[in-house]
Amino acid sequence: MIKLHDLYFKPFLSVKEIENAVENLAYQINRDLKGKKPVFLGILNGSYIVLADLTRKFQGDCEIGFLRTSSYAGTSSTGEIRLDMELDIDLSDRVVVIVEDIVDSGLTVDALSRKLKSQNPSALHIATLFLKPEVYNRDLKIDYVGQNIENKFVVGYGMDYNNLGRNLPELYVQTKPMKNIVLFGPPGAGKGTQAERLKEKYGLIHISTGDVFRYNIKNATELGTLAKSFMDKGNLVPDEVTIKMLNAEVEKHPEAAGFIFDGFPRTDAQAKSLDELLESKDTQVSGMVALEVDDEVLVQRLLERGKSSGRVDDANEQVIRDRIKVYYQQTAPLKNYYQKQNKYYGVDGEGSIDKITDRLSAEFDKL
Repeated sequence: MIKLHDLYFKPFLSVKEIENAVENLAYQINRDLKGKKPVFLGILNGSYIVLADLTRKFQGDCEIGFLRTSSYAGTSSTGEIRLDMELDIDLSDRVVVIVEDIVDSGLTVDALSRKLKSQNPSALHIATLFLKPEVYNRDLKIDYVGQNIENKFVVGYGMDYNNLGRNLPELYVQTKPMKNIVLFGPPGAGKGTQAERLKEKYGLIHISTGDVFRYNIKNATELGTLAKSFMDKGNLVPDEVTIKMLNAEVEKHPEAAGFIFDGFPRTDAQAKSLDELLESKDTQVSGMVALEVDDEVLVQRLLERGKSSGRVDDANEQVIRDRIKVYYQQTAPLKNYYQKQNKYYGVDGEGSIDKITDRLSAEFDKL
């Protein structure tokens, strides 16, 4: 994912896919116009790359010129065309090919073709690397198309967002950045309670590693059965298995605004695995938000919870202190991992539930 000005973009078409579209466009034009010494007119600024690549693939003599037009401001068409018609090539009785990087509504090529016909070319063709057929609404025929694409705002390969992105070799499509939060804290910090509140407030999906394990084991999924085989032997479940479970959960929500990861990662290796998982989805961890609570407060909270939870490990003070100690030993490196990326956000986890939610929200709003 990349950011241009205030917008985010994710990969859409690779270099190879663009090359294939150019090849397709060149094949059609060579088939029809080889030997006719056409005049290729590129529409600036967007077509400068496709015109260079296309004309290098043309099999024969040709002339090249440029026209400057504009119908875009930001991400949408203004509905008005500005034309700079100064040309040093006589178009009368010539085969002319208008070359566009992309055609959506067709406003530009329609206005331009009408202007150019007044110069009496023997033939006037329209070629575009990309066409958005969903929104093209003109009677003017587009003679040559490299590839049809969806009606989405794209940048790269000559196309821009407010003058940025033209130099990108791939094509990127506008997207909304996901808010992916690692919610962290020692036993008794209240992660579960806060996660439920925050997921509702921000429209996020809460993924609790414990819940994921319980679901897979209870339903005897392939991964659950595999995890249980390790647990029954008293062994830790390999990170690879856990990541596959998380991946399955993430893929259940392709339109999610983001995720709250609760209980994972716990080590540097797991954090790197999570990074790789999210990168494969064209997103990333936005930040680690950690609830920071005094040990004595944690002990009292867990002892109080033990009166109603029925959990043996919540009823024994020494067991609680050991759990807290293990938490710090195992997770301190993870804090450093996110601090190095400037993604660690500590939050005071003491006080009323509402006040803690307010503090967490203040950090979530930054991410």
